[in-house]
Amino acid sequence: MNLASESDAISDETLVLRVADADRTAFGMLVDRHALRYRALAFRYLGDAALAEDLVQEAFVKLWTHARRFDADKARFTTWFHRVVVNRCLDEKRRKKPEALPEEYDQPDDSPSAEHELIEADGNASLKRALEALSDRQRLAVTLSYYDELSNMEAADAMDMNLKAYESLLVRARAKLREALIAEKQQLFEALG
Repeated sequence: MNLASESDAISDETLVLRVADADRTAFGMLVDRHALRYRALAFRYLGDAALAEDLVQEAFVKLWTHARRFDADKARFTTWFHRVVVNRCLDEKRRKKPEALPEEYDQPDDSPSAEHELIEADGNASLKRALEALSDRQRLAVTLSYYDELSNMEAADAMDMNLKAYESLLVRARAKLREALIAEKQQLFEALG
């Protein structure tokens, strides 16, 4: 068995136990396995790649310093770590309040960013606008279920909700998405007609 397959055979939960004993190799293996996934989650939620990177790094630092708090009997590592990353994203969303510019400053540049143009080119602009219209909790529920492909139970755990409350939140989010996409489609047909 080669080194890569040996590392794949070790469960995340076992690695966290080793991290609790200050095993840097185990920590590196967890980072290698999961960093991209959680950066993508944070980016989808925050819309800022650099901020997403910073928050995931902070979450991994929290893993290093608080690995002993992880209880494999209560949750899988990925569910627990989802909650850590989601909580950091929610904290950041709550903390981040736009400040008004003094009158003497120029008006902000409203031209589309390169990221916005790429999203437009990719054909996902309608869905992105519809997702942005959702509340933070609804957008997070859709992200966990459809982008991260978590089961409803895993997503409910990540959001620290009971299953029925999560499923109700997801139903409301889908209904709001459907309404927004239908309205946009009707506007497009009216513009073409």
